Amino acid sequence: MPPPVAKTMPASPAPVSPAIGTPPRQRLRTTGRLGFVRSPRFIAIVVVLLAALAYGGRELHLRLTHVYEYDARVTADIVTVSSRADGWIVELAVREGMKVEAGQVLVKIDDRVAKLKVDGLKAQIEGIRVERARLRAERKLDQNQADAAMRTRTSSVTVREKALAALRADLDFAKLELERGRTLFASRVINERQLQVAQAAVTKLEIQILQLQAEHEQAEGSLGEARVGHDRLGVIDAQIEALTHQVAVLAAQLHQQQVDVEDRTIKSPIPAVIDRTFTLPGEYVAAGQRILLLHNPDEVWIEANIKETQVGRLKIGQPVHVTVDAYPREWFEGRVARIGSATTARFALLPTPNPSGNFTKITQRVPVKIDMVKMPKPLTPGMMVEVEIDIR
Repeated sequence: MPPPVAKTMPASPAPVSPAIGTPPRQRLRTTGRLGFVRSPRFIAIVVVLLAALAYGGRELHLRLTHVYEYDARVTADIVTVSSRADGWIVELAVREGMKVEAGQVLVKIDDRVAKLKVDGLKAQIEGIRVERARLRAERKLDQNQADAAMRTRTSSVTVREKALAALRADLDFAKLELERGRTLFASRVINERQLQVAQAAVTKLEIQILQLQAEHEQAEGSLGEARVGHDRLGVIDAQIEALTHQVAVLAAQLHQQQVDVEDRTIKSPIPAVIDRTFTLPGEYVAAGQRILLLHNPDEVWIEANIKETQVGRLKIGQPVHVTVDAYPREWFEGRVARIGSATTARFALLPTPNPSGNFTKITQRVPVKIDMVKMPKPLTPGMMVEVEIDIR
């Protein structure tokens, strides 16, 4: 029996490298692609493209969600300080760039003549008041005397009127007795002497009445004089009233002159920074002439001139990022406070009429006020800034 034959398994083929199993041209193309992809130039191009794509996407996002404007500047209310009185400047207490508080003295103008006028008016007022006091005392004395005379003479007239009434009653009775005596004398009841006594009584009473009437008329005359004394009190009252009016007129002039003295010491109306001075000590200034400029450093804002095509996207209260040219690394924030009601062209000093009929449309700009919310550094009016208004 023949011996068994061992079965041999075919060996697995060894791996063939691409360089060996691939045709030479194909091997070169594959190797070239891999080398280009891995080259620094390709990587740099990809990085640049990705960066450009990211930047473009960011810019697109900002353009859709923000309004950007570089025509913007810091603004403040510049106060022009001028004098309400004319005169020579004796003291300029501030200099440019100096910070001042509200009520702090800025300028002093010579006030010597004004103070002399104040003293003169005070002296006139005091003299008139003394004269008025004298007239009031005189009036009081005259009134007391007139009242006493009126009482005395009124009483005298009253007494004489009562005495006249009594004498007239006695005279009437005496006349009745005389008529009765005549009747009795005709009847020979009484003698002639008794009749003469009755006649004498009537005559005596008539004489007394005449005397008392004369005294009564004299008393009434004295009473009239007393009334004239009362009328003189009215004249004194008119003089006192005239002096009171003079005091009021002079008091008004005095107040005006005191205001003129106060106006010669010019004080700061607000806490501020001195921007510029126009005069020096010793110079003469006229009323209304400007002396210096100042502004409140805590009340500044941004005025941005936004294109009219973008104004419709703005609303009051939108947040704003502000970049200040003077502080490029600082972060300033603000909010839209007011959107202008007219374009900047309406306030131009030189209008641009178009009589020829040729027209070129130019995008107008609308002023927008931006209040500062975060201000890490002080801002000076006139500084240029750039704003990004978030319209989301």
